[in-house]
Amino acid sequence: MQELKLYNTLTRSKEVFSPLDASNVRMYVCGPTVYDFAHIGNARPVIVFDVLFRLLRHLYGENHVTYSRNITDVDDKINDRAVRDFPDLPLNDAIRRVTEGTNGQFQADVKALGCLEPTHQPRATEHLSGMRALIERLVAKGFAYVAEEHVLFSPSAMDKILAGKPRYGALANRNLKDMIAGARVDVATYKRDELDFVLWKPSDPGQPGWPAPCGIATPGRPGWHIECSAMSMATLLEPFGGGLNCDDPLKNTFDIHGGGIDLVFPHHENEIAQSCCAFGAQKMASIWMHNGFLQVEGQKMSKSLGNFVTINEVLKDWPGEVVRLTMLKTHYRQPIDWTVKSLEESANVLDNWAYTLKDFAHPMHRGRNVPFEVVGALADDLNISGALAAMHGFARGARSGDQADALRLFDAIDLLGINRSKWNLKADEMLFEKVTNDVFSNKIDSLIAARLAARNAKNFAESDRIRDELVAMGIQIQDSKDPVTGELKTNWEVKR
Repeated sequence: MQELKLYNTLTRSKEVFSPLDASNVRMYVCGPTVYDFAHIGNARPVIVFDVLFRLLRHLYGENHVTYSRNITDVDDKINDRAVRDFPDLPLNDAIRRVTEGTNGQFQADVKALGCLEPTHQPRATEHLSGMRALIERLVAKGFAYVAEEHVLFSPSAMDKILAGKPRYGALANRNLKDMIAGARVDVATYKRDELDFVLWKPSDPGQPGWPAPCGIATPGRPGWHIECSAMSMATLLEPFGGGLNCDDPLKNTFDIHGGGIDLVFPHHENEIAQSCCAFGAQKMASIWMHNGFLQVEGQKMSKSLGNFVTINEVLKDWPGEVVRLTMLKTHYRQPIDWTVKSLEESANVLDNWAYTLKDFAHPMHRGRNVPFEVVGALADDLNISGALAAMHGFARGARSGDQADALRLFDAIDLLGINRSKWNLKADEMLFEKVTNDVFSNKIDSLIAARLAARNAKNFAESDRIRDELVAMGIQIQDSKDPVTGELKTNWEVKR
């Protein structure tokens, strides 16, 4: 198997990825807060980690990768938007209108960008009981406390009880003492220390609220950080033997946690703190990955500058595959400058590939010709430059009539998740026709011959194995006897 290396924000180094369980690789990525249409910067982690999801599935098998990306539908911004947009509706109904409409648009947008649907998309409102259980566990262990109907996590208590293993601030490369020394003086009355962060807070009259943990009488709502700890627990730990009922720290750790660089502190730092303290684990995830910031035409995107643009708005002017390739051309850890020129360049590349491939047939068993040059580049911390360089080389070969290079380019495009549905290629028109290219046909003929040899040698186990391999490739085989010689013959076709 191709060795996979990923940059770990926690260790500030590129590491060889070694899954905790190769039969069940698990990844969690922070998803949208559904109060407004997602902006183009929000598309970057969605696309980046979709490519990683596809790569993991390619390396470990589609059925051996679990990808969870949450939906935050409990947030003060959602409440404010609901009151503003639907003043005549009861608040809970207004909130539902906001979250359902916003999430529906988000799902449509990311699908148009060529992203696969994650294995799980947990919603915060569906996991409140898990949040309360985590909070009560943290209070019982001395890492959190109740004050004025709030529940707060104490980094100082974590540092004292765990003696710095793990250390609060390690992900962001900050020292706890320095953070305390530099904290503001106006500490909230219910906090022991300025760095303490909210796990649960009371709801004011008229605000959404749920039964509170720790015997608090006033209904309330969770803090942002505890939501992701509970949702990752529910989707990546509990189905596989981990969670609050398990004392094995290894079962309470998953493989990869991703998100934008802006989430490192405080969100991801606080996730690590509360999850590790609740489960007694040394780490929440083995690898922490973060994509860089996005600028628009050299400036920070903001509504005040008039350059704030949503995914939906971009998709009205540019096809999803153009947007996707533009987002991928810059390495995921580097800042990206979103420009019209870059979009135009991506469109030209895709037009070139489409024209190059228009006369080539691509077998419907996609994914078997993914070139090692592309997989190898992506396996080096998603080195997109190396992958694209190889793909341009295959395009040159295809333009010279090389069928094998055309096949490699086809499957590399598929691995990157670039949608070819609008290219109107001959390959798509022939999807369910008999495959005619020599590379594919020769491989099938070779397997057919090997199967007949195994049958003649009465090695029926090997014969059955080869038959199953052919079936998995989408090949229908039919045995018959030659009416003159009586020899066994096998005909094949692509299953419709």
